[in-house]
Amino acid sequence: MDNSSGVGVLDKAALVLSALESGPATLAGLVAATGLARPTAHRLAVALEHHRMVARDMQGRFILGPRLAELAAAAGEDRLLATAGPVLTHLRDVTGESAQLYRRQGDMRICVAAAERLSGLRDTVPVGSTLTMKAGSSAQILMAWEEPERLHRGLQGARFTATALSGVRRRGWAQSIGEREPGVASVSAPVRGPSNRVVAAVSVSGPIERLTRHPGRMHAQAVIDAAARLTEALRRAG
Repeated sequence: MDNSSGVGVLDKAALVLSALESGPATLAGLVAATGLARPTAHRLAVALEHHRMVARDMQGRFILGPRLAELAAAAGEDRLLATAGPVLTHLRDVTGESAQLYRRQGDMRICVAAAERLSGLRDTVPVGSTLTMKAGSSAQILMAWEEPERLHRGLQGARFTATALSGVRRRGWAQSIGEREPGVASVSAPVRGPSNRVVAAVSVSGPIERLTRHPGRMHAQAVIDAAARLTEALRRAG
């Protein structure tokens, strides 16, 4: 067998998964694609199904299972965090403001990476902080491209409106002036995964005195550029 790892059962399982990469397969199709004996192909496919790496479609054919998507998402998340450090540092240096990366987690958003302003008045959001999805420019970004039903639910009690989110989708960035916290302004843009779904929001934030009441005019382009760099890193990973 080519590409043998020396662990026969793993090599055969990998053959089954590779065969399913091109689409659904009957047991006969798996046997033909892998060259495995019929009982072996069946035993491996059922074992992989137990671990959710293989599933069945409506016709009972074998297909790739949901566990693979979960693992791929985790790999993408790791790639996002690995790339985030230098991108956020550059964004901080270009804007002179603190930079953050947020991901949605249920009804909240969590700061998963940050680059703090080195001196002076700053808006510090420690990594691991959980913030509301009802206010702030990154909440707007994480909400704006949601499916209509989830979007409608999320707008209940929010400091922003459906009209505001429509503007966010049109512009490709969001701004907040004292929305999450009095005296603090921010600008955010979306990071997209390989399927083009919004997976995170990049932000810069700081006092309104510095960012003014039109923070997007000052920093939207820099934030969009940072988000594009992270999106590109995820596309390469995908």
